Amino acid sequence: MNFNIARKLPELAELHPHRVAVTCARGGKPQSHGTFLYDSLTFKELEERSRLYAWKIKEMGLKRGDRVLIFIRPSLDFSAVTFAVFRLGLVPVFIDPGMGRKSLLNAVSHIRPVALIAEPEVHFIRVVFSKAFKTVKHFVTTKGITWGRMQSLKKWRHSQVGKPHEPLMEEVKASDTAAILFTSGGTGIPKGVRYTHGIFNAQVEKLKEMFNLGPSEVDLPGFPLFSLFTITMGMKSAIPAMNPSKPAQCNPEWLVQNIYDHQATFVAGSPAIWKRVADYCKKERITLPSVKYVVMFGAPVPLSLHEDFREILPHGDTYTPYGATECLPVANISGTEVLNSFKERMVAGQGTCVGRSAPETTIKIAPITEDILAREADVSWVEPGQLGEICVLSQMVTPEYVDMKEKTAEAKISTGNSNLPLWHRMGDLGYIDSEGLLWFCGRKSHRVTIDDKTLPSIPQEGPFLSHPLINKCAFVGPTINGVVLPSLVIEPKRKLTSKEKEGLTKEILEGTSAQKNEPPFKRVYFHSQFPVDVRHNIKIDRLKLKTMIEEGRIS
Repeated sequence: MNFNIARKLPELAELHPHRVAVTCARGGKPQSHGTFLYDSLTFKELEERSRLYAWKIKEMGLKRGDRVLIFIRPSLDFSAVTFAVFRLGLVPVFIDPGMGRKSLLNAVSHIRPVALIAEPEVHFIRVVFSKAFKTVKHFVTTKGITWGRMQSLKKWRHSQVGKPHEPLMEEVKASDTAAILFTSGGTGIPKGVRYTHGIFNAQVEKLKEMFNLGPSEVDLPGFPLFSLFTITMGMKSAIPAMNPSKPAQCNPEWLVQNIYDHQATFVAGSPAIWKRVADYCKKERITLPSVKYVVMFGAPVPLSLHEDFREILPHGDTYTPYGATECLPVANISGTEVLNSFKERMVAGQGTCVGRSAPETTIKIAPITEDILAREADVSWVEPGQLGEICVLSQMVTPEYVDMKEKTAEAKISTGNSNLPLWHRMGDLGYIDSEGLLWFCGRKSHRVTIDDKTLPSIPQEGPFLSHPLINKCAFVGPTINGVVLPSLVIEPKRKLTSKEKEGLTKEILEGTSAQKNEPPFKRVYFHSQFPVDVRHNIKIDRLKLKTMIEEGRIS
């Protein structure tokens, strides 16, 4: 059996030749008259363009297994190029450009790509920082201007030289490497996660099952790689008019117009995107009747955001799938279930309920330790209700961080079973309740330990998130004069007066003893804007806040 994820494309071109596969706004923004014009490819056209690109790439001399670094903005060509690389048995490498120059160049140098297919500005950058790109021998730009041996997607489209009518579909096994996706580095150094074709196929099937997806649905992917999944399901992928590297800066009016123009039913991405959309819809009294699923991932979703979308989605619901680059999806829950069944427990400081496990996925909780857990036989799984590290076993568990044996050993647990060989340690703290639901309690690295007692971040913060003066809060444990001081950092909704800060500080410090979990806050700090992760623009960087307090930058 051929597990090549690209094999779906010619099948869909045969079944639905004239149905739109992918569409995007011309110029990435409204035209002068305020409406969007869209460029599109049908499944037949996408197949033909992908096949043409595959032949052109093959003619450059690339061979199966070569790593191809892709830096293309969400567009018709992003889909066509990625499927072309898949069908040749090459390995596309995706690195988040928002991770910062130093981390990005280190990632490129580490992964040693053979080819670079990218926007023109990336080619200028690789000339300036040539050391990081020294392994690259083949260069392709998205536009028409080239130099040296550089090829051009634009020129390829206007030249039918080659063999575009032959299928060109490399046969691969489930265990063969399909792609390398880099983590953002938000909780450590960026790491290249190896995906296999078998994992991609499993993810497509699990997402179809979880959300009942198929050709009748229309996707609006706030996270570009998501569109590769939905296209293989036969869905129309409508690329939103936004910069996916800066989701918190998206234009909600544009996104709402994109949703209406395409009658999108499945919209996904960072909660930072959908918070802006929800605020805009509430202000303008807009509903989104076509949307069935608002899927938010990357950070815990505030209860208020679920509540806002109750008014905005007359025929839909919010969903918060839990997972990570190394393994997704892991669990899922709807906003309706959260609000109806778990709101009180979340507000009381019991963590964030992320739902039941995904199909054919096993979740267990390991004791909290920084030690390597090499074998499952050596792990004493904790009982339901007890806090520990979330571990996952499924077909979606990725096998390794590329060329990082130590980091792989820290994150994986061997089962000794060839069918499902590895557990993945999520690096998150949580517990499984008596009903079998998973509760997320924060990153393991964000915990505070006092007198041998482990205090995770999310439960300490939960009781204060609904306060009228608090936009965000973060539980941290800065070391001041050699003593760990459990503290709450507040990002207020507006600039507070000194008297308001004093009152809120007193309320928090004196009121915590009344909370069931009794968080032992010693200090309260205020900061106007929290540092957040580069990918989703919403995960609070608690370690940075801790350092800022210790350095006196927050007082």
